Amino acid sequence: MIQQPFGRTGWQVPLLSFGAQRIVDEHNCTEEEAIKIVNTAIDRGITYFDTAPSYSEGQSEHRLGLALQGRRHEVKIATKTHDRTRDGSLRLLEESLKRLQTDHVDEWRLHNMVSIEQLDRCFAEDGAIKALLEAKEQGLVKKLSISGHTNPQVLVEAIRRFDFDSALVALSALDHHIYSFAHEFVPLAREKGMAIVGMKVLALGKLGDWYEQALRYTLSLPISTSIVGMESMEQLEKNLAIAENFTPMTEQERLDFWKEIMHLATPQTLPWKASVWGSDTWYQRAQ
Repeated sequence: MIQQPFGRTGWQVPLLSFGAQRIVDEHNCTEEEAIKIVNTAIDRGITYFDTAPSYSEGQSEHRLGLALQGRRHEVKIATKTHDRTRDGSLRLLEESLKRLQTDHVDEWRLHNMVSIEQLDRCFAEDGAIKALLEAKEQGLVKKLSISGHTNPQVLVEAIRRFDFDSALVALSALDHHIYSFAHEFVPLAREKGMAIVGMKVLALGKLGDWYEQALRYTLSLPISTSIVGMESMEQLEKNLAIAENFTPMTEQERLDFWKEIMHLATPQTLPWKASVWGSDTWYQRAQ
């Protein structure tokens, strides 16, 4: 599989990476299956794994930790804090390290930054940014990151305030058409030397009928890697087949793809861009 630079970090990561949110009971994946899927992914060249304490109340982290026993040195682990305070974030990190059975994570992210108000809270005197800096100083985390699904202007402001190493952002072919991270955020992040990780590639399965096109679209963007959630060996093999034989999408292919899927660009299909998850109106960002 193609290996690419992870921003200015000096790391090399595979084109395709592993979103571990789905290796849980909630997605009908057993512990035994989860361990097998993760180890097969490593055997096939996937070395970057993304998880979070909020995924199935820690079960994602727990299972990833089990699967990586004896192989921790082969991979990079990214996890997150959804708490906006220093103390709350450090508590989450302590719990994450226990579930992951490791003494450090390679990346720690501010999870799903939606509004300037949330960003301001993270940068307050007792905000989560303090936790990120302290954890890095103590060697508990190696690199610092941020993620966002909804409003690219919030992340533009975030990376103007702080020198994050990477950002995890929604970059499906449908995301291109409303509050797109590809338009302003990605070029600015690249200018700053940040690694960019794509997510929401299949729009929660809504692009399943265009599986290969959807994955090729995101992998063709100027990013370091893209995480894809996988809950079965079948899904892993399907994703690997595309990534191992990857050819960038041409402009004509991209245009034809957009024409086929444009009717799906709705708040119901893109709930992370809706005013409230499940609503029929778009998020309204502050002017």
